[in-house]
Amino acid sequence: MAEHQLALRAVKSFHTAAWFSIEACMVYLLYSGWRGKTDQRAGVAAAVVGSEILVFAGNGFRCPLTPLAQRLGDSTGSVTDIYLPRWFAHNLPAIHVPLIFLAVWAHARNIAHARHI
Repeated sequence: MAEHQLALRAVKSFHTAAWFSIEACMVYLLYSGWRGKTDQRAGVAAAVVGSEILVFAGNGFRCPLTPLAQRLGDSTGSVTDIYLPRWFAHNLPAIHVPLIFLAVWAHARNIAHARHI
């Protein structure tokens, strides 16, 4: 039993680290878009965020680590409940999607502006 708990904590820790990395890219996309800097770094950040979107959508809009968390004993399969506030973890898609659209709009605006210069 203790072995499963340790493995479950490792999965949740990995998920939290991945989430923070992806969100750091999202913050950079918002910041750089706002500042008018659509550059190679923004492209890398967009690739990270886009990859996360593809993985999430390709898995039926469910985290691919959820089944693993369930097999390790988490009754809900949640991979965010230890390291993120419950309300925040539950509402991640609703929070994240508008931010993605905002970042896409900002960078599309930057690209359009750069083409007119």
